[in-house]
Amino acid sequence: MNAIIALAIVGPLAASGVGLLVRERHHLRDAITLMGLSATALAAIALLIDVQRNGTTVVRVGGWDPELGIVLVADQFAALILVVATLTILVVDIFAIGQRGTASTGDQTVVGPMLLVLTAGVSLAILTGDLFTLFVAFELILVSSYVLLTHQGRAAQLRSGMTYVVINLLASTLFLLGLAYVYTATRTVNIALLAERIPELDDGVRLGIGLWFLVVFGTKAAMFPLFSWLPDSYPTAPTTVTAVFAGLLTKIGVYVMIRFHTLTGMDDLGPVILVAAGLTMLVGVAGALAQNDVKRILSFHVVSQIGYMLMGLGLFTVAGVAGAVLFLVHQIPVKTVMFLVGGLIEDDQGNSSLDKVGGLAARRPIIAVLFAIPALSLAGIPPFSGFVAKLSLIDAGINAGSVAIVVVALVASMFTLLSMSKIWLGVFWREPTPPSEPASSKASKRTMNGATMAAVAGTLAVVALAGPLWNMSEEIARDLLDGQTYIDEVLGTDRGGVASP
Repeated sequence: MNAIIALAIVGPLAASGVGLLVRERHHLRDAITLMGLSATALAAIALLIDVQRNGTTVVRVGGWDPELGIVLVADQFAALILVVATLTILVVDIFAIGQRGTASTGDQTVVGPMLLVLTAGVSLAILTGDLFTLFVAFELILVSSYVLLTHQGRAAQLRSGMTYVVINLLASTLFLLGLAYVYTATRTVNIALLAERIPELDDGVRLGIGLWFLVVFGTKAAMFPLFSWLPDSYPTAPTTVTAVFAGLLTKIGVYVMIRFHTLTGMDDLGPVILVAAGLTMLVGVAGALAQNDVKRILSFHVVSQIGYMLMGLGLFTVAGVAGAVLFLVHQIPVKTVMFLVGGLIEDDQGNSSLDKVGGLAARRPIIAVLFAIPALSLAGIPPFSGFVAKLSLIDAGINAGSVAIVVVALVASMFTLLSMSKIWLGVFWREPTPPSEPASSKASKRTMNGATMAAVAGTLAVVALAGPLWNMSEEIARDLLDGQTYIDEVLGTDRGGVASP
């Protein structure tokens, strides 16, 4: 399994390098990108199967001791999210191939290679077992994200790209200062060792570390009030970029937050996280209701849905954390497909403003169906994946006695349905508007529709596999809240029991 873990990180980087060498030969570049992403997705699936059969795989890079070296950890949580993430990026790249050449300006040759670099950063962030390597992964994601945001060279993209970079560089600076703080207090940045040592610190120091990294990871996750970079950045970017960003980037922040704050025993911060969760839900959905553009509505919904995952974390119960994990699995494909549908609308109508589009239900029934399924899921309507995920969180909140956050979650869901209805009535149901000149060929449309259908199928798969996914989520939650399980898996019960690759 060591080779498979390496493939998930190094493979995309190698494919990116080759893709850049042949970037002017678009068919060859696209083939290399697809092969790189497919290999990474297959490696992730193989890793999940192995973890289910044989337990956690730990790799000590270079044979160094965990206290000083880099440790890669593939447990159930990491393997599950890695599968969902890599399959999502693969689907988006297929959509991008179909959409190639529809943009009016910009160099399209860098999209595939930069998606591969982004994939490598995402894989590293998921699999790393120490905070410094996590910092490197975040920077890898940041660099590739900036290129993807601004590669078309439009003024609006450059402005939003700079906002995105400045805020995330600030978060990176805080991350480095946090690393120094943690190392001074514990003499390590290894997550397993931190899970042992942070609970032993004085309460003030321990909670200071928890709050500091809540801000750092909260900025990456677009948690209230640290989300201002997101609504301006996403609508200006190309569809394929926003789909990846909406589906993955904020979710990686949530993933890291769940792992760090549960393993280090930050349950004292539960009330703070619940308040942030409630405000994130309400502010996000209120922002969505105030918008008049499909992409901007969906961008604010990215913020709102982060609140539900924070709700599960803030409960600090097995059911709550399990609900957050299940919601995370549900959200990645759902948010991706919503932005892909936004791209289909733009391709057909020339824009995504509710004032300038209409009548798509009659003229493009396929697009209407592709929108309706994830929209109903996002609102939590049964029997779709959003209902399963939200029900688990609501049940966990009631059992924990946190009535206030449950009420907020239900209100936010109601307003989510209202904003989805706003898109449906504006784009699909009202009087038709003349379509623009076709931006893509019939072959391209088939490819884009096929990729979007695959993403929709991913959301339906979450429903079909709800039982096994819930059982896995519960086991993940127990392991994270226990802490000792992760420590023993990474360090070995004898503190010397992990073989070098």
